[in-house]
Amino acid sequence: MILFVGLGNPGSQYENTRHNIGFKVIDKLVNDFSARDISKTSFQGKLYRAANSLFLKPTTFMNLSGKSVQPVKDFFKVELEDIIVIHDDIDLPFGAVRFKRGGGHGGHNGLRSLDEHITKEYVRVRVGVGKPERKSQVSDYVLHDFSQDEVPMLETLIAHVAKSCELLRTEELDDVKSKYSLKSIEGLTI
Repeated sequence: MILFVGLGNPGSQYENTRHNIGFKVIDKLVNDFSARDISKTSFQGKLYRAANSLFLKPTTFMNLSGKSVQPVKDFFKVELEDIIVIHDDIDLPFGAVRFKRGGGHGGHNGLRSLDEHITKEYVRVRVGVGKPERKSQVSDYVLHDFSQDEVPMLETLIAHVAKSCELLRTEELDDVKSKYSLKSIEGLTI
C-alpha cells in the first residue's frame, strides 16, 4: 500500500494558498484514480482509496499533520518507505520540483510534525512556491494565494507533480527524480 500525503490547511480561506499545493496535487490524484472517500474521524483527515494507493489530506492544520498521518500509517500498516509527502517549499523557486528521501524539515512545520510522529525517512516531493523578500514574511507569504502571474501555470505544475507521483508507485525514486525534477516551470508542457 502506498500512502500519498498532501500537506495543507483545511478551509476555504486557505484553498488557493501556496501552503496548500500538496492538497491540490492530492485532489488531482483522487480525480485521476477515481478514488473513493474512506475518511474516518480517527484519521483526522480526508482519506481516499484506489487500487493499492491511499490519498490523505490532513485536516489537523499544517502544524499538526503528523497527528493525521500516523493513525493512517498504523491502521493500514503502511511501510515508511511507501509514504510520499507532497509539500510546498519556499527554498525552491516557483515551479521547481525536487524529490528526496528523508532529510531535515527546513523550518517547515508540517514536516516537523511528520518527523515527530513517523520519523524522517519518508519520500518528499518538494514543490517550489518561491520565497518572500524577507524571512519575517514567510508565514504571511505561504498563507496567501498564488500571484496572478503564477495562477495560469498552476494547472500544468499540479499535473506534472501528479504524474510523477503516479510513477512513484511503480518506479524507483532515482528514476522519477531524473525524469521529473524541474529547476523551474518554464517550458513545461503536459
